[in-house]
Amino acid sequence: MIAQIEGILEDVADGVAELRVPGGFVYELLVPACDAGDLLAKQGREIGFFTLHYLESQGQGSHFVPRLIGFSSREQRAFFELLTTVKGIGNRKGLRAMQVSHARMAEAIAAGDAKFLATLPEIGKRTAESTIVELKGKLDAFLKDPTVSRRQAVAASPIVSVPSGPAGDAEDVLVALGEPRASARSKVERVLAAADGSTLGADEIVTRALRTRGVG
Repeated sequence: MIAQIEGILEDVADGVAELRVPGGFVYELLVPACDAGDLLAKQGREIGFFTLHYLESQGQGSHFVPRLIGFSSREQRAFFELLTTVKGIGNRKGLRAMQVSHARMAEAIAAGDAKFLATLPEIGKRTAESTIVELKGKLDAFLKDPTVSRRQAVAASPIVSVPSGPAGDAEDVLVALGEPRASARSKVERVLAAADGSTLGADEIVTRALRTRGVG
């Protein structure tokens, strides 16, 4: 396992850095998008990376190619390893998603800022929401002030009652059909409000809610 590497930075392009090490070898390292600008300014200079060594599948998994990822710090590497535990975020996607610093991403996740996360490459609305859910409570090591971020998260996520009975069942069905949880709940609430006190079963709530797709 290659944990660190040092050498002369020869080139940086398209998320790949080339590092010449003693002995005449040139290593190719994948790098986070946020580091590209800083690395360009360091071409021709000696530089070190904290690395992550992995095997990348090729040809639908028929063979594997060894890859090195180069990070500017141990903390950045640790954040990347945590980020890529989220379903749907592999190594390549994770590197492109890190268009801002890992500290900024950690703050956004801790604060529940799905809107900001969704603006990053490879992170759409659903992935942003799942990232927040899966990494909640695991980011203190990357936050300057964890208590502030927790307060921000509480402020950004007002407490709401969890629907039960037919409403709760209808919400679960909508989520299973691909609707984000927050959107499903909003649609169920609108259906119940429009029912004006009438008793509706889960099937009827779902039917009416589906008619509102694309609304709110």
